[in-house]
Amino acid sequence: MSDLLSGGAAAIPGPLEPLAHVLTGATNPYPVLAWLRRSTAAHLLGRLARQPDHLDHEALDALPQRHATAYVRGLLVTAGILPQRDENLALLTNWAARTLAGLPPHHATPIRPFAEWHIIRDARRRSARGRYSYAAHKGDCANIRAAIKFLAWLDTQHLTLADLGQSALDTWAAGNPTLRARSIPFLHWATARRLTTTGLTIEHPPSQFPGHFQVEEVHQAELRRCLGDASLPLDVRIAGALVRLYALPLTRIVELTADKIHHADGHTYLTVSRHPVVLPPKLARLIEEQLERDASPPRGADATRYLLPGHNPGRMRNPAGLSERLTRYGLPVRAARNSAMMEALADLPPMVISDLFGIDPKTAERWAAFAGRRWSDYVTIR
Repeated sequence: MSDLLSGGAAAIPGPLEPLAHVLTGATNPYPVLAWLRRSTAAHLLGRLARQPDHLDHEALDALPQRHATAYVRGLLVTAGILPQRDENLALLTNWAARTLAGLPPHHATPIRPFAEWHIIRDARRRSARGRYSYAAHKGDCANIRAAIKFLAWLDTQHLTLADLGQSALDTWAAGNPTLRARSIPFLHWATARRLTTTGLTIEHPPSQFPGHFQVEEVHQAELRRCLGDASLPLDVRIAGALVRLYALPLTRIVELTADKIHHADGHTYLTVSRHPVVLPPKLARLIEEQLERDASPPRGADATRYLLPGHNPGRMRNPAGLSERLTRYGLPVRAARNSAMMEALADLPPMVISDLFGIDPKTAERWAAFAGRRWSDYVTIR
């Protein structure tokens, strides 16, 4: 440990002492020792330790963004050496900077202000409110990527934004169905700045409600597996149960932290949005067991403690990886969540579901309409 962090000096530099305390304070030292010997992240940390005074987020951003870089950053943040920052926002801004740098000038001219003054500025506002998620970062990157591909397609048609007409736009939309919706933000932005002809539209069908559901017997059988099958991994049981009981998306589940769990009046409560919901005793025991056996990397005293931590220190789980893991164990997510939402709407008005589970009120209303109920039904009852 001292050899790694001292960088060849006689003692560990003062800026790195908090990290030494975190690593030596691990309950089980053997995984830490194995990590020090074999991990590429440990080797990277050793190289960075030779210049501790230059160790900051910008220095790490300049490195290739590999797993080792993310892991070292997480360690330094949890140890308090680097300040906390919104990593989802940082992922967006760093990706955008690298992407924009590789564009030809005639593409960079419209894409740069669209990315920096429209997409990233809105992301900063959402981040300031604490609402910029990993899924939001992926969506914003996809919108910028769609704009770049749209301009590249215009080149193949020997067209510019100023030449763009509705017929050509229809051709683009028909030939690129997966990019059609993602192209709309850029088209609106370009039209508002008079870079294109006014009145251009991309026909996009309204959001369709899902058609994948589970029959009640299958849904209940999978829930019983999650709560009672000890052969399943603990994280799979917890995530699967939360999906089937409360219709929570995985993007919300991976954001749950230990401080969202509390006990009162002999019950265990989980606060997803603003109001706590009581947990079934079996699920409460699974969550308590998960928090007790949490094998995530060592963390500083102020580091965020996620219910289902990711591999990198201080980072939440990747929802896409968690989805694949649930599917691998025979617990599909989409159909189960759709079925759970329909069951919830049979017992609760959409306003209550929105408050309890953190679902956007408009989304809850649309689900209620799909289920044959409306806000007006609840108002009439009241």
